[in-house]
Amino acid sequence: MHILVTNDDGVQAPGLLALATAMRRVGRVTILAPDRNWSASGHVKTMHRPLRVRRETLADGSDAQTCDGAPSDCVAVALLGLVADVDLVVSGINPFANLGHDVTYSGTVTAAMEAVIHGLPGVAVSLDGSRLQQDYEPAANVAVNVVQSLIRHRLSPGTLLSVNVPGLPAREIRGVRITRQGQRLYRDELIQRDDPRGRPYYWIGGERPTGVPAEGTDFGALADGYVSVTPLQLDLTAYKQGQDMANWGWT
Repeated sequence: MHILVTNDDGVQAPGLLALATAMRRVGRVTILAPDRNWSASGHVKTMHRPLRVRRETLADGSDAQTCDGAPSDCVAVALLGLVADVDLVVSGINPFANLGHDVTYSGTVTAAMEAVIHGLPGVAVSLDGSRLQQDYEPAANVAVNVVQSLIRHRLSPGTLLSVNVPGLPAREIRGVRITRQGQRLYRDELIQRDDPRGRPYYWIGGERPTGVPAEGTDFGALADGYVSVTPLQLDLTAYKQGQDMANWGWT
């Protein structure tokens, strides 16, 4: 089993090192990750400039490669020929949860989506942590269990897994729930400032988003102290809506 490990926080992020170390218990690991933070970058394909890849040494002395593109670029470059014989892509460990509609923004999740586009299974691993408490070991151990289960049972084509781990000590995590996407409540606001020449510029700011902890959702699982494993697919077709639209009397 050859596992490509990437992330969206940058090649030197501690979550990446924790994930890569854990994945070595499952198979051979190659690391190719962005050279900077790409959080909330979404699914990017860089085509307007060349991409550059260079060698990097991680904090434990292990070898990695880093790319000046987005997380999805890293996966694409690897699977298009830079890295041979990859069986699985695992992305993370993100220091904050990716829940509900976050999956469309998340570089962590869209790196796993890129794997699916190339015909490989992808797993995105996120920790529901805080800036003051980020112990990646429990999430890394969960990632091992998820990947081992995936290898035994296999995912349907076109499917990836978004894994969110409670920010709790391992002994307090109650288990695993298979979930659906919940409802994320964003509280964004537009902040306007003027530069020294009086020209306006803008930040998208606001309070940290929350969510509705409904039963069966990713939010609900984390709120109850469980790992959330949400199977996602790239087919975004609203089939029921399409059936309804077929009766709209098109001419």
